[in-house]
Formats: sequence, C-alpha cells, structure tokens
Amino acid sequence: MLAAARVVAVPTRTRFRGISVREAVVFESPQGASEFSPFPEYDDVEAAPWLAAAVEFGWGKLPTTRRQWIEVNATVPAVAAEEVPGVLARFPGCRTVKVKVAERGQVLADDVTRVRAVRQEMGDDALLRIDANGGWSLAEAEEALKALAPFDLDYAEQPCASVPDLAELRRRLGAPPAARGAGSNEAGLARAMPGEIRIAADESVRKAADPLAVARAGAADLLVIKAQPLGGVARSLEIVREAGLPVVVSSALDTSVGIAMGLHLAAALPEGQLAGACGLGTVALLAGDVTRDQLVPIDGGIAVRRPALDRGLLTRFAASPERVTWWRERIARCYALLAAEAAPDPTRGTTTTPR
Repeated sequence: MLAAARVVAVPTRTRFRGISVREAVVFESPQGASEFSPFPEYDDVEAAPWLAAAVEFGWGKLPTTRRQWIEVNATVPAVAAEEVPGVLARFPGCRTVKVKVAERGQVLADDVTRVRAVRQEMGDDALLRIDANGGWSLAEAEEALKALAPFDLDYAEQPCASVPDLAELRRRLGAPPAARGAGSNEAGLARAMPGEIRIAADESVRKAADPLAVARAGAADLLVIKAQPLGGVARSLEIVREAGLPVVVSSALDTSVGIAMGLHLAAALPEGQLAGACGLGTVALLAGDVTRDQLVPIDGGIAVRRPALDRGLLTRFAASPERVTWWRERIARCYALLAAEAAPDPTRGTTTTPR
C-alpha cells in the first residue's frame, strides 16, 4: 500500500468545514484508484475504518451495482447569501440542495439568510436540506428548525450531537415515536410530508461506536451514510440492512476517487432504500482533483464509474514532504490496528473481521 500511495493537497474553492486545503492519499491499486482521506484531527482508531474502505475498494471485490447513474444534490457551504448563486452554478441540473448551517462563529440569522437565498435561487419546486453537523443544542435546534420551517425543508441532518437529543427533537417536532422504516418506492422517500421536517443522522452513524443505536432509538427518519468512515461499501450495506431506514449516500469532501467509492455504494443499495439525491457532488467544491475525468454533476447526477489517476495532477497537487511523511506514518499505524483486529483470537480459536 505504501508503494502505491500518493499524498495530495487540493485547495477548496471556499472554506468548508473550517479547511481551505483537502489532504488525501490516493492509491494506484489493482482494482483501480482508491482513497484514504480521514480528516487530520481524527485519531488512529477513528481513521482505521477509512483505511479498511481503501483496502476494499482498491484490492477487494465490490457488490454488484443496481444503478448506472446517481442523482446528486448541490452543497452550499456556510457562505454569505450573495455567494449562493455562484456556488449553485457549480451544480448544473441539481434540484436538491444541502445547505450548511450552525457554522462556528455564525448565528441563526446567518443561516436563515443563506437558506432564504437558496430557496429564492432554486424556486419552490426544489428540495432543500440543511446540515448542522451536530452544532446545535436541543433548544437551539428546536428554535432553528422553527425559524427555517417556512422554507419547506426536506430534512435536517444531524441537528444535535447526541442520539437522545435527536430522539427528543423528533418528539418535539411531532414525529411518530419510532422512525419510519424503508419504503418500497425510492421517489416516495425523497420528500417529507407537508409541514414536516424529517431528521437525518450522519455523525450518529459514522462516528458512533454503535452505528445502529440511532435507528434502534427511533432518533432519525433516515440515515446519511459515507463509505470511507464506515469501513467500506460492504460494511455500509450491512449497516443499512440492519438499520432498516431509508438512506442518502454522502461524501467527506473526497477527491473523485473517493466519490467513486460513494457512487458504488449508492449503486449497490437495494431497491427502495435510496432516499433521493445523494451528497456526492462535492468535487465541485474543490479547486483541483487527481483525475481528468472529474466526477462532478452533469444534468443533476453522476454516472457510476472509476476514473483513472492522472500523473500530472498528482504532481501538481503533491503534498509537502513533511505531510507525505505524516500520512505514510498514519497509514502504517492504521494498518497495524486493522491487522490486530483481524488477528486470530487465541481465547476463542477464531479470527475476527476488521471493520
């Protein structure tokens, strides 16, 4: 893996999640390009599943795909309202928009102004979602969703950090006591009932010791799943099957290589499980990439495929020698964690399976 690894640092078009440069490791692996890109602040235990996903995508066997094209949403970072039209222009054909809210250093009025600008730009027939990344307390989330309700939101993604707070928020919003299970018609899962704001769980799945706890608690109407943090396509499909909820597949500001992994996950989901447009159009937020065949939205979606790495772009966006060393050492540590997890257990005479 180390021999196949290339470390890149790709600038973003605007500040996103507090970063202006997205670092990633891409691999020239036997099954096609693969990616390992946990955010730098994640510790090795949290980063290890991301490496398991890279191993599976680059060296393993993937499930059969059921779709050849995935509808995607536009993503609007926590920008000023006047910047919204320029951001949306990078997502041609997209009729669903996810708007970042609860940004550190901003207030609710900033969120309302941004969401209003998106609604005005997109029109009444577009689907609007918001993503707070767990940035609100229970009381703040209740206040914010009431303030944003006039904009007819499809769902609010991770408005609160904890599962109990998500469950209580759903109760206060008048949701039924248990989350709805997966439906049988994908188009029917794509929109909330009039006046209803559904709750979607992201961090409560991908950053949780038990990714199924949020479903068991009836704390979400749907799940936002990401292939890398959950340990790969196969593991993500297991979680989806056990949770029994509709899902949206999203990215973690990946390069096109990581987006390809997400596309293969979305394409492998059972019929009736996909809850509308996926958050896989985020390469449009990067000011560079590692492939000439960028996986960006065209006519509101992306064809499922695996683009090849471009050596010129790998050179152009190569990380500094210090960062290359940092990432290579991180790979080695995470690989050791995965190897230990898969080692035979002498007390049981069995072999455990890595995440």
